[in-house]
Amino acid sequence: MERGTGARERISDVRTEPSSVPPPAPSPALERLLGSDRPTPYLALDPQVVADRHDRLAAAFAPARMLYAVKACPEPSVLAALVARGSGFDVASHEEIRLCVAAGADPDLIQHGNPVRGPGAAAAAYALGVRRFVTDSVEDVEQLAVEAPGSRVLVRLMVADAGSATPFFGKFGALPDEAVRLLAAVADAGLTAAGVTFHAGSQQTLPGTYADAVALALGVAGRAGLRRPELDLGGGWPVPYRSGVAGPEEFAAAVDGAVSAAVAAGDVEGADLLLEPGRALVAEAGVLRSRVLRVSRRPGVDHRRWVYLDVGRYQGLAETEGEAIGYPLRVPGRTGAPGPVVIAGPTCDGDDVIYRRTPCALPLDLRAGDLVDLLHTGAYTSSYASVGFNGFGPLTVVVADTAPEVPATPAGVLHPTPCSLKE
Repeated sequence: MERGTGARERISDVRTEPSSVPPPAPSPALERLLGSDRPTPYLALDPQVVADRHDRLAAAFAPARMLYAVKACPEPSVLAALVARGSGFDVASHEEIRLCVAAGADPDLIQHGNPVRGPGAAAAAYALGVRRFVTDSVEDVEQLAVEAPGSRVLVRLMVADAGSATPFFGKFGALPDEAVRLLAAVADAGLTAAGVTFHAGSQQTLPGTYADAVALALGVAGRAGLRRPELDLGGGWPVPYRSGVAGPEEFAAAVDGAVSAAVAAGDVEGADLLLEPGRALVAEAGVLRSRVLRVSRRPGVDHRRWVYLDVGRYQGLAETEGEAIGYPLRVPGRTGAPGPVVIAGPTCDGDDVIYRRTPCALPLDLRAGDLVDLLHTGAYTSSYASVGFNGFGPLTVVVADTAPEVPATPAGVLHPTPCSLKE
């Protein structure tokens, strides 16, 4: 998995402007699944799309090790598809470990990446065979030494996250000087100081942000005396929701350039790469099918129609908070001219408005009972859904080819209609 054996292009030479390509249409298997009539709302998933996205990302970053971020979509069919691809897993809890092992994952390929562990959490993971952990505090290092002796530990570094839809800055990660001290503390505690990791923010669209983080991380590793560290690039790899984004090859080039520069500078002799894709593997594998509850005119309130769906912020669309993620929309069976709308969810909560600032247009002949599909919703929908807020049940998940007629277990476990964020 070594990368960086000589200087290549400078970091600043790597193109960071996303290409202008429309978001891909749902897979044929998803379209067949959506062709069956069933109660809405539900999330339709195609595990083959997950496998395909895994293969492209793995090829771009080869020979890096893949650790799927289970939180993005913990459906057993998704985990099984990735086990078959030889993927590892990034987990945050005992239940996620259990799900991975049940899907056939090798515990040696599971990394406990959540440094906010309570007493006994590391011991429980260790008992299941997990030997890889991420830390960002001396208190956690002390706990790992007792509960997971001899394990491999990566120190999480706090890095800039410019270009991300959901910043991670502040809650996790150590500043560079503290990260150097933590790596020494890991070794002094009898653990293996394996390397460094970071997270550049979710839906990160700028390859240069990863490059800068790599340069910082390898500088820390070198100061700590790690000549060939493991370098876990974290997650955040973007998806083309409304417009094109740089492809994995461009991100890989930015990372490779930064590693090469660190090698040329003498910071390290090389780095073994890992990455934790979540959204990038599963987003395009899902379509959230909903139904219109009501279309209302609101004189004196808004010149636009208000469209209320049977799915909202509490049934899986948590990432529309702040309108951070703008899902592409389509209305099967309606081909009329579009007009501007506000889109809201079904609950009586005033925050349950999906898109108010986001310019969205739906057909003028839209009526109650019509279907509305939210595309590229495989990530952070079923795993975010409430179990019953306001009496609305958890989001049902159906899986292409494996459950064509009968819905799978609830979560808790044709032309797109324009919907784009204001710049």
